[in-house]
Amino acid sequence: MGKIKINNIRVHAWHGCLPEESIIGSDYRVDLEVNADLTTPSHTDRLKDTVDYVLLHNIVKEEMGIKSKLLEHVAQRILDRIFGEIPVIKTAEVTVSKINPPIGGDVESVSVTLFRESR
Repeated sequence: MGKIKINNIRVHAWHGCLPEESIIGSDYRVDLEVNADLTTPSHTDRLKDTVDYVLLHNIVKEEMGIKSKLLEHVAQRILDRIFGEIPVIKTAEVTVSKINPPIGGDVESVSVTLFRESR
């Protein structure tokens, strides 16, 4: 078993329950960790034998581009795509963080983390 992590994917997106959030947007950070059997690619040195982190990055960027009210919904869509498109993944964890959220206080970020295992 092995682990692939993509840390601090930065995007500007339009998630939130407040009307202005869907107009002006906010900055977000996404962290992703997936687990899969990486024995074969560790020996073959071939991209086709491993989990392509470019594909993982693209899934995150595409799903972050779709407006949602809740970070939970965005995180779930990311997990759904990952398991739907990359069957060798055994587990995945995604954290979606809204930077400087509009909650009336000095808060660096709020985050939602979802974890899923293959079925």
